[in-house]
Amino acid sequence: MNPIIDPITFAVVKNAMDAIVDEVAYTVLRTARSEIVKDVMDYSAAICDRHGQMIAQAKTIALHLGAIPEAMASVQARYGDSLRPGDAIIVNDPYDGGMHLPDIFMFVPFFYRGELEGYCVVICHHTDVGGRVPGSNASDSTEIYQEGLRIPVVKFYEEGRVNDIMERVIARNVRVPGRVLGDLRAQYAACQVGVRELTSLLDRYGRDSARAYFAELLDYAERLTREEIRRWPKGTYTFLDHIDDDGLSPDPIPIKVAVTVHEDHVSVDYTGSAPQVRAAINSTLSYTKSCTYLSVRCALKGDVPNNAGVFRCVDISVPEGTVLNPLEPAAVAARALTGYRVFDAMLGALAQVVPDRVPAAGEGGNTVVCLSGKSDEGKPYIIVDMVCGAWGGRPQADGIEAITNASQNLSNTPVETLEAQHPVRVEAYELLPDSCGAGRFRGGLGIRRSYRVLGDDVLLQLRADRMKFPPYGLGGGKPARAAANTLHSGEDDISLPSKVGMLIQRNDVVTHDQPGGGGFGDPLLREEAAIEQDVWNQKLTADYVRDHYRMVVDPRTGKIDRAATQALRAQ
Repeated sequence: MNPIIDPITFAVVKNAMDAIVDEVAYTVLRTARSEIVKDVMDYSAAICDRHGQMIAQAKTIALHLGAIPEAMASVQARYGDSLRPGDAIIVNDPYDGGMHLPDIFMFVPFFYRGELEGYCVVICHHTDVGGRVPGSNASDSTEIYQEGLRIPVVKFYEEGRVNDIMERVIARNVRVPGRVLGDLRAQYAACQVGVRELTSLLDRYGRDSARAYFAELLDYAERLTREEIRRWPKGTYTFLDHIDDDGLSPDPIPIKVAVTVHEDHVSVDYTGSAPQVRAAINSTLSYTKSCTYLSVRCALKGDVPNNAGVFRCVDISVPEGTVLNPLEPAAVAARALTGYRVFDAMLGALAQVVPDRVPAAGEGGNTVVCLSGKSDEGKPYIIVDMVCGAWGGRPQADGIEAITNASQNLSNTPVETLEAQHPVRVEAYELLPDSCGAGRFRGGLGIRRSYRVLGDDVLLQLRADRMKFPPYGLGGGKPARAAANTLHSGEDDISLPSKVGMLIQRNDVVTHDQPGGGGFGDPLLREEAAIEQDVWNQKLTADYVRDHYRMVVDPRTGKIDRAATQALRAQ
């Protein structure tokens, strides 16, 4: 007989699961070795039930978590019922449930009194997993074999003991084994915290009750999602966005989506998107699905639980052999860029469904700046810096600046951390005036980040976008200013393309200008006080205000000259 679901207990269990998975995430943060995990926070955590369905996720990288079903299916197919307490399974193979090689999944099964009751899952982006370039994240690789160590579904811990063979294989194939193995141990330690807390939860409520409440968490999310979709206008809504190019060919890469709203679910079709490309920006199917689930979740109300119950309401069709579902051995290391554009395209379509909930396009996703070489003491180093920028204007407010893309939960690496641990000096880290899209609610400003390298023969890998297709506005809002990359070498300033792989030398300065966010609503409806404040804060110049808002302001005080403004608008 199934236990009766008590609403009070349900709320307590739901909040307990959220607290447990967040504690798992905090443990990663406290124990990780690399900057990309403990400072940039490129990792995620989740808890799945005994069937492998995700029932709770931490406040970490949202784009990772929708890929868990694919990876979990590979784990279950490989090990079935043979798992034991203390085991930890890892996988990073993009063609076996993974996303790209630096993201290593770890699944730790949770047993209660001898029976499997669930899994703790932690995914970390590792500093390096081998391959042809440091950081293992190059956009100009042309096949998966160049990108690093492919790890199939395998046990890294067996009943609490590390798999010595696997550990030695990893250590031999990566450039910074101390950081990689340290982060893997952090993943395992965090999962053990989850196991401990889940044991306490089942001690309190019992196995049968816990199973019932876990199942209800999924059903509850599904019910709320279907109820909300029933209120959406029915029909098919399309949107087309582009990636500038893949870095090997100048051709734009279209991302086309059609979202069909049915009675109580949505179907998403990516027919018309570009064929898979030679360079490494192809997105695996698991990652495309994850981006799609996240986009739909972002259009729902905030009180819908973040679990696999939402996934049940979204049907996804992605043609094989496309940039969103490539065939092996396509390269995928820089697939995050394509995921960001999937997110932008999905929001562009969903803005036609729920226009009061969807912002204009953000900066287009974080930019990856990778600098690697050897210090003057001969010690190898790898910087993987992810520059996070701005949100687009929102239906009721301006976009936010100097913040992670809405599809992520990353953080900009502190300047002090970069400079203390690597031969680099950050010479600019600032907001860019006038870089936003104008609107009744303007987009957030873009970020400039400049790096002076203090070593010889430094390999620069730069993955950016939105140079040819700047972030779009919505509701009459204007697009933001496009991205730019510059190399200052000697007396020369050299414009660089969006995707770069090249050697630079001591004292060269690399500068990346991110786009701002697109604007939302008619710029002529922006409140005068908001414009005056932006000019006073030096976020907008008088020329920008004149061109985009048709207002005349005193650049010294920021005050609007109403007579001159009236004459300007009368023209």
